[in-house]
Formats: sequence, structure tokens, C-alpha cells
Amino acid sequence: MSLTDKAITRIREMIRSGQLPPGAKLPPEAQLAAELGLSRNLMREAVKVLAVSRVLEIRRGDGTYVTSLAPRLLLEGLSSAVELLSGETLRELTETRRLLEPAATALAATRITDEGLAEVAAHLDAMRAAQHDPERLNAHDAAFHRAVVAATGNETLSTLLEGISASTLRARVWRGLVDGNAAEQAIAQHEAIFRALVAREAPLAQAAALLHVSSTEDWLREHVPTDGTGEV
Repeated sequence: MSLTDKAITRIREMIRSGQLPPGAKLPPEAQLAAELGLSRNLMREAVKVLAVSRVLEIRRGDGTYVTSLAPRLLLEGLSSAVELLSGETLRELTETRRLLEPAATALAATRITDEGLAEVAAHLDAMRAAQHDPERLNAHDAAFHRAVVAATGNETLSTLLEGISASTLRARVWRGLVDGNAAEQAIAQHEAIFRALVAREAPLAQAAALLHVSSTEDWLREHVPTDGTGEV
């Protein structure tokens, strides 16, 4: 472990222990470096790294603060990272989505409010209206799933699935361009998910979501090269 990594670890330990809770202002650089037995240069580098990862926030002229440490903040770089994946790794990512999203949809069926159902219904209507516009269709497809997962009230789960689904959006757009039956099939699958949510039937919602995600996974398996050269 490098000296910078050790400095990062020490600051993280202070945060985990509650010595520096969310929103807390860090002591002045010289003071903190002395307390941890580190040089100011090492402390400065550690703070920069933790700021990039959104653990700390540097406010010019004010000081350095611990962020809210909310899942959406800490995991917001996930979608950018997974956008670089292709080929076999992209299929692995879709497999991960298959493991998570049906369970999330089942949970949503037990927690979704009338307002949440109305939002999901609005995106479903927009999908129907955009059958011949793959990009609009897929934008509302993504929004549909965001609304469903948001209904779970689990911010960590929502952030993880948002990051994973963002990487497959291009695949769904491409599928809409090359497969004339994709729009009709996608809408039918989303309608099944919506009916299960309205009925508050968790097992049915899970099964409908599994069928939908599995169809995307099957398409990727058929169309995306295993050598990672595909542009999907």
C-alpha cells in the first residue's frame, strides 16, 4: 500500500468511526496531517482522491467537508464506468441486471404508491406513442424502469440498477433499429410488468420483469461479438 493509500485509509476510518460524520468539516490541513502523523503533501493528495470519489467536497475559501455519503452520490460514477464495457463483459452486466431487477420489481409491487403507479403508467403510454421512434421509445423504457425501482424506496438498489441499465441503453436503441418487432414486444412486456404492479402481485411482477430482462440478454448473446469489438 502506498503512503497516499494509507492516508486515504486513515481518513476513511475517521469517517466510518463517526469521528467525521456526513457534513462534517475536516480540521485544517496542517492539523489533520499532524493528528494522523502524515505529511501535508500526502494529506493533500489523499483529500484530492477522496474528493474525486465524492467522499469529500472541497469548498474553495471555506474548507473541506464530508459529503452526505448518499448512495446516489458515491455510486454516480458507475454508469460512466460501465459505458466502457463491451462484448462478453456487457453480457455479464446484463446478467447482473437479470439477477437484480426482477427482485427489485417484486419489491416495488409491495411498496408502490398510487402516485408511483401513475408515473409508471405515464411512461408506458409514452412508449406506446413512440413505437416508431426507437430513441424516444428507449428513453421512456429507461424512465419506466427507474420509476419502478424508485418505488422500492431503496436508493442503493436504484443507483446500482440505474448504472447497469445505462450501459445497455445503446443496445436497446440498436435493437429497435434492426428488429422491427422489438417495439411491439417491449411494450407488451412492460404492460405485463405494469399489470402485476397494479395488482400488487410480487411473484407475478418478478416473473414479468425476468422475462423482459432475459429477452434483452438473449438478444445481446446473439448479436454482440465475444471479442469486445461490437459497437453496441
